[in-house]
Amino acid sequence: MIFKGSIPAVITPFEENFKIDFDSLGNHINFLISKGSSGLVSCGTTGESPTLDHDEHKKVTEFIIKQSKGKVPVMAGCGSNSTNESIDLVDHAYQSGASSV
Repeated sequence: MIFKGSIPAVITPFEENFKIDFDSLGNHINFLISKGSSGLVSCGTTGESPTLDHDEHKKVTEFIIKQSKGKVPVMAGCGSNSTNESIDLVDHAYQSGASSV
């Protein structure tokens, strides 16, 4: 797959109790797509991926893939300080339907 155009790293919004705000995340994904983003990056370089545990990281990636409804490709961020954890995130991303990692 060849990527081109605007492919933003999607922010992960949080609620006051430090839980992921999936309602706001869904609204933000819809906004990005409606404004012409050519693709989306989950858990990228927007700063919060190091603050997510790996279960949260997987849930965010799954949510972005599902919410985008195939309208744009999703590139899943899979970085980690642990090679084994990064490999696990790559496997999960592809099993969840990510277009790329």
